[in-house]
Amino acid sequence: MPGQDIQRRSLCLRVLYALCLCGATWTHLHAALIHGLWWDYGGAAPLTRVYWTSLLFIDPLTALLLLVAPAAGLIMCVAVIVTDVAHNSWFALHYPIRADLYLSQIFFLLFVACTVRTAWRGVVNRRSALGVSG
Repeated sequence: MPGQDIQRRSLCLRVLYALCLCGATWTHLHAALIHGLWWDYGGAAPLTRVYWTSLLFIDPLTALLLLVAPAAGLIMCVAVIVTDVAHNSWFALHYPIRADLYLSQIFFLLFVACTVRTAWRGVVNRRSALGVSG
């Protein structure tokens, strides 16, 4: 059945997104465990510090939403990776950064951009199959 196939692909993509976000969570958790929640990231601007520290909570929340509230999770996932790459691109213009982490974010952004339509269609298809309106 085509509807079930798109739902299965959507779930697989959302699980992959969630796993990537869990990996990102580990990065932020590792920094917090070593340096504490109020670390200045080597003298980064206050808004940068707040943004990076907030990802310790936003990334796992987004991963959870991808599985329990897929539409909200997909919107959050796109917002998180777009703002992360935009912010870190700006940051990279002014300060040295770890290229491996930055490139992994860019690859994740490209992956999400290329696949989110399929993930969204599966969520919408699932909602109509369940008779959920809106």
